[in-house]
Amino acid sequence: MLPDADDLPELLLDLAVPHEDINELVARRRRLAGDPGALALLAECVEEVFRGPEDTGRTPALDGLLASAPADLTDLFPVYVFLAALPRTQAYHRARGIPAEVSRRTLADLGRQLALHRRRYGRAGVQAPRWLVRHFRGELYHLGRLQFERARIGDRDARVAAAAGLDAAPGTPCLNLHIPDFHGPLTPTACDRSLALAREFFALHFPQERPAAVLCHSWLLDPQLRRYLSAHSRIVRFQERFRVACEQTEPADTEPVRFVFGDPDLPVDELPRRTSVERAVGDHLRAGGHWYIGHGWFPFRAE
Repeated sequence: MLPDADDLPELLLDLAVPHEDINELVARRRRLAGDPGALALLAECVEEVFRGPEDTGRTPALDGLLASAPADLTDLFPVYVFLAALPRTQAYHRARGIPAEVSRRTLADLGRQLALHRRRYGRAGVQAPRWLVRHFRGELYHLGRLQFERARIGDRDARVAAAAGLDAAPGTPCLNLHIPDFHGPLTPTACDRSLALAREFFALHFPQERPAAVLCHSWLLDPQLRRYLSAHSRIVRFQERFRVACEQTEPADTEPVRFVFGDPDLPVDELPRRTSVERAVGDHLRAGGHWYIGHGWFPFRAE
């Protein structure tokens, strides 16, 4: 199930794994390959990743399985799971006619998650294994500046959309929009290009789904940001693309801290103020305010 040790470094580079993590991953492969119990767990994890492949939005029960990994492999075990899953993912992409460059950029999110983990903890590991399942199941694709996840409209979003005149019953195909880190500024031009790519991509490779809307659930859609940022800022212009789906009442203060500063546990009083976004996030919290996840949508039809 695992790539050959001699082939592993180049494969890791193709997945954008940081250079400083490659030697350790190659060395730990030998430890994993010599442990029948760990290999059996690896196989079980891969099967769980692909269980129910047509059920978009299903979250595989990986957390418990990954927690059973040997203690000395805990941080890196998810990498080997996705490496073992890679041939099946690539076969699915080929069957759908997914261009090689889209496949490569999508699966390179594995390397991004290792970079995020190292930024926060200072060692090799995967920041969000559960998040990467979407990529390897063929549900999420990186198209330009943005990522688009095949999904279906839930009951709450359907009620809000219907009130706004969008015909989108529960279960209607949609796209969840995600904004990846380490990928440059969120400019209007870059977003326009991504949406144009998405319209062409999903019409060609998933013609049966015909997503009715793009949904986004992110702290970047918190309307309070407009109090701190210029009307011409990239974030405010990004917000203007969306209609508000619902108001969130549960604070999510750690979300902007996580994405802006890299660590949700940083003391609020010590947050830097180098950029307008850093000042907005930190000053609002220091003043006793809270941040919330914004929920928005806009109509979408594939070409």
